[in-house]
Amino acid sequence: MRVHVCAVGRLRTGPERALIDDYTTRFDRTGRGLGLGPLDMHEVEDRKGGGMEAEAALLERAIPRGAMVVALDERGQVMGSPAFAEWLAGWRDSGRGDVAFLIGGADGLAPALRARADAALSFGRMVWPHMLARVMLTEQLYRAAAILAGSPYHRV
Repeated sequence: MRVHVCAVGRLRTGPERALIDDYTTRFDRTGRGLGLGPLDMHEVEDRKGGGMEAEAALLERAIPRGAMVVALDERGQVMGSPAFAEWLAGWRDSGRGDVAFLIGGADGLAPALRARADAALSFGRMVWPHMLARVMLTEQLYRAAAILAGSPYHRV
């Protein structure tokens, strides 16, 4: 199952980019034998300043046809890493070819796009900067693959 992170904004060189690249490489390496991956980053940018609705239109175009759509949103489901790994494995095992995780811009995701999602995931009740949400998501994707592979990376 291919994994897509569809995010508003372009991430420049820096510590966040280095972390994302590292976790993406780890996920691709660990997930390959599990039927997970590759992990692709789709960055969109609304240069005309159209707000959430314009960002939503750009994100919609980045979602692969037929993909399971997961909105990252503070109102989404809060879960532990093992449960997240089970989510991924369940989608993979049900024959999903793609899953797309959506990360909005500074104002979040447009309500219509959020409503269109098949699931919503929250990293807790605190609001996180969208650039850090990318780092956290890629780490959790790698952690999920490590859990499914029986790796000692995840410790309880």
